[in-house]
Amino acid sequence: MALTTKDFTAIRGELDDCSRPIYFFGDDSDGLCSFLLLYRYKREGKGVCVKAKPKLDSKFLNVVRDYAPDKAFILDVPLLDQDFVDAANIPMVWIDHHPPLEVHKVKYFNPRKNEPAENICTTHLCFNVVRHARPQDLWIAMLGTVGDWQLPLDLAAEFSAKYPDLLSADVTRPEKALFDTPLGKLVRLYNFILNGKTPDVNQSIKILSRIDDPYELINQTSSRSRLVGKRFDWINKQYEDLLAEAVRGVDENDPVLLFTYTEDKMSFTGPLANELLYRYPKKIIIIARKRSGEMKCSLRSTGNVHITPIVEKALIGVQGHGGGHEHACGASIKEEDFAKFIEQLRAQLR
Repeated sequence: MALTTKDFTAIRGELDDCSRPIYFFGDDSDGLCSFLLLYRYKREGKGVCVKAKPKLDSKFLNVVRDYAPDKAFILDVPLLDQDFVDAANIPMVWIDHHPPLEVHKVKYFNPRKNEPAENICTTHLCFNVVRHARPQDLWIAMLGTVGDWQLPLDLAAEFSAKYPDLLSADVTRPEKALFDTPLGKLVRLYNFILNGKTPDVNQSIKILSRIDDPYELINQTSSRSRLVGKRFDWINKQYEDLLAEAVRGVDENDPVLLFTYTEDKMSFTGPLANELLYRYPKKIIIIARKRSGEMKCSLRSTGNVHITPIVEKALIGVQGHGGGHEHACGASIKEEDFAKFIEQLRAQLR
């Protein structure tokens, strides 16, 4: 069930009632934009990108102890470990839209928690928290929602009226907005800027938290926007090379598009899976990156093919784990079991 005005007021109250918050956010444009919206409202606190795996656990306790926050906001992070909550021992507010979990001692806001469940991305939820105080951050809200393959009609109409050159009013599908518009290129920047070494990522996030106008980034009208733009161009070149390699290997007669690459390349499994699904919507997309003896996978599907239950069955007897949304999920498989996993997945499609 969608969150209510009362819920958004309660979250805003939690923001107002702290002085040193810490924000843990997922490592994509939805997570980043969720953080930026709350941070730009509060103008206080520290942001921490939850990279490598979608779980907030004990390895993040050191940053809590070092920063000594008085409250934590957890944004677009699908998994939260109870031991982390207990050990951190600070008030926590969790805003998310992944399949609901039960975690104690946390104020949990998830539109999928009660029936009828609604998949409303975290950026959209966070913008509803701050939109009356910061309507000028609509463009950040659009970056996060489109990056999560959503195009809310209310936000899109308002955005298109203000920025018609970035998103035409006749664009009604989120995938078209993501891959065929100037707005989509900006979404890619927000996704890719989270790749790389932590100091570089943190510097880029700091710059993005201070930019008030999308055209500063698009036209690179300042030294700070040029710094971010230069870093994005370097990352994007690596992505384009991998995308071209994946496209060259496509078999038009195979219902599965499988592409693997090695850990000496940056991690682009999610963005590659998304763009390849847009280009080949009738296929099951599997992008896997070899890393430390495991295959880190992003999987996509469309229509009536729900990928998560297919993955769950393919994991039977396999060393690995996975989960996610109906049409988008992740998995991590031991390299020696990857062939078996793929065979068991293919068997369900025959």
